[in-house]
Amino acid sequence: MATPPLTIRNLTATALELKLVERYEPHRPVDSPGGGLANITKVTRNFTSLMSNTTGPTSPTSPELEKNSQSFSHAAVSFKVDPFKTCKTDVKTSEKSPKEVLRLTFDIQGEKYRVDTPPPSSESTTLAPLVPNPRFQITAVYHSQHSHLSLYSSAHLFSWMKDLKDETPLSALSIPGTHNSPTCYRALPSVRCQAVGVREQLDNGVRFLDIRVQPESPDDPSKDGLILVHGVFPISLTGNKYFRDLVNDVNAFLDQNPTETVIMSVKREGPGKATDEQLSRILKDHYAGDANRWFTEPRIPTLGEARRKIILIRRFAVEESLQKEWGGKGWAIDAETWAYNTPNDTCHSGEICVQDFCEVLEAVNIDKKIKYCEEHLERAGSCVCPLPSMDVHPTKEHEHEHKLSSPLPFYINFLSASNFWKVGCWPEKIAAKLNPAMVEFLCRQHNAEDKKTGDGSTGIVVCDWVGLNGDWDLVRCVVGMNSKLELREKSMK
Repeated sequence: MATPPLTIRNLTATALELKLVERYEPHRPVDSPGGGLANITKVTRNFTSLMSNTTGPTSPTSPELEKNSQSFSHAAVSFKVDPFKTCKTDVKTSEKSPKEVLRLTFDIQGEKYRVDTPPPSSESTTLAPLVPNPRFQITAVYHSQHSHLSLYSSAHLFSWMKDLKDETPLSALSIPGTHNSPTCYRALPSVRCQAVGVREQLDNGVRFLDIRVQPESPDDPSKDGLILVHGVFPISLTGNKYFRDLVNDVNAFLDQNPTETVIMSVKREGPGKATDEQLSRILKDHYAGDANRWFTEPRIPTLGEARRKIILIRRFAVEESLQKEWGGKGWAIDAETWAYNTPNDTCHSGEICVQDFCEVLEAVNIDKKIKYCEEHLERAGSCVCPLPSMDVHPTKEHEHEHKLSSPLPFYINFLSASNFWKVGCWPEKIAAKLNPAMVEFLCRQHNAEDKKTGDGSTGIVVCDWVGLNGDWDLVRCVVGMNSKLELREKSMK
């Protein structure tokens, strides 16, 4: 069956134009070493080296491609794509062979950028600049089945929050997160949910951590031991792992990247007779008492208030004295009434709207989970964030507009699910199907023009098994969805 013509979706804040289309038929097999497509690698695996090696007007991959391939088609075209718009072109993705490499050259504000799209695969890469000192960094995600090319702004994932305004409510952002974040160790089936550790997650853009702990000595308030667990199980078969070490890793990251913040959801799990109230006292006395490192007000902060801090979301009850904190409003963002196994629920605090349908008992039900995830993405994406005027000195008649309206709730969207008793429903098996489905949905459908559109936020997207084999595509797509909000902010005074 013939593939459809090329569609381009511009998810950046900058207009661009497709100017040149070239076609190559590799002489070597497509997947062979040195072949044209072997050079189209995962962007998150080699993004830094790719950009640092681009010193001249030639793409790093072009010498290899042109050495082993021959261009048989060369056509000047003009397809303009405005920010957050989609352009359906008449460019065929193949003419002679499905193994053709389609080379596309774009003009972005007078600078030329180039990308090679391989029809048989669906991988991300960066647009190679054809000028020295390029002003833009663009990620391309190509879905060959639909001949669909999505273009995102390529943020430096370790500091992607730096260009957003301090006045931005944290709940307005598209934030990548991980489920049972520290569970990257050798463990029982369904206990391990992550491919890499927390520090590597943070370095690659993750800003929401889901943490489950068990107080080690709950009856002795002088002890700070909190064991990291998943359900009733320890997260490692080789010995206990501790919350203290995790917090140290997070603080070290924030010290090195002070423009960033980390939202941390904490829940009590594990065996034993510890209570929520005991956990709340341990956290307050031994961890979250430093207002310079932790934000524990029971409200959603702005990004400016949150930078270089851990934002605490509590999935536990607090002892009576902590209920009187912050003028009697309580302590930390309240997610105590988090509904279990829900496709959509709002906590009584009004600050959390969650999708956490997690009991996928059979592999055939993964599609049901995907549907719930997509629906929650659209709930978040249809919202318009109330932003204050960026005018430092508003006029008297507009002074009320300068004050920030109540922020949106956190839309928290868990992509995780499992069934201990079904191998096909272990976390890594579900993630292998669900993560690529979410990448495609974000690229092709999320906040699409034919839907009711808002800022296009994803909310907090909580993933399993991101970073496996260097694949951070899902994280990069989530971060890229902040462009529309960023453009709104730049248009304000």
